[in-house]
Amino acid sequence: MNINLRPFPILSTERLTLRKLNVQDAEEILHLRSDEKVNAYLDRSPATTIQDAKDFIKKIETNLQHMDSVYWAITFNTDETLIGTIGYWNFDLEHNIAEMGYELRSPYHGQGLMQEAIKKVIDYGVEVMQLDAITAFCRVDNENSIKLLKRSGFELDNDEPVEDNYAMYVLKHI
Repeated sequence: MNINLRPFPILSTERLTLRKLNVQDAEEILHLRSDEKVNAYLDRSPATTIQDAKDFIKKIETNLQHMDSVYWAITFNTDETLIGTIGYWNFDLEHNIAEMGYELRSPYHGQGLMQEAIKKVIDYGVEVMQLDAITAFCRVDNENSIKLLKRSGFELDNDEPVEDNYAMYVLKHI
């Protein structure tokens, strides 16, 4: 596995730019992490203050400095405003595996944006990071996320038991 995040990898698609998260994103991070539709499928306390958002951004920056994760802010090519996030963490260096996670502000759901972002991040993971497999944990009742993962080539890992209503999906042989 090749984890070299300096300089930070900026990715782009037809409609999106995936860039480094920064403190100017605090307001949008607060909206994202307090969005009831987004949080419905995540076991976390919602962000309630701008300081919560800034603390989260600081944590992401620290993880990036230690190369423990790579986390992109998703924006439109025409606007720097964060609409979602996507990233890799829980690196298994011995087996070249990373876990992927993502979230998108609810006004942007159903437009194929996350599908576009996931494809680009998978390509980066395979071509640059040299991943052999990518995992993603999804709540068993999150039908839209499960469909998204399956459309992206992930399969339910039947060897991993469902734990706390989360199932593991795996993209292998990539």
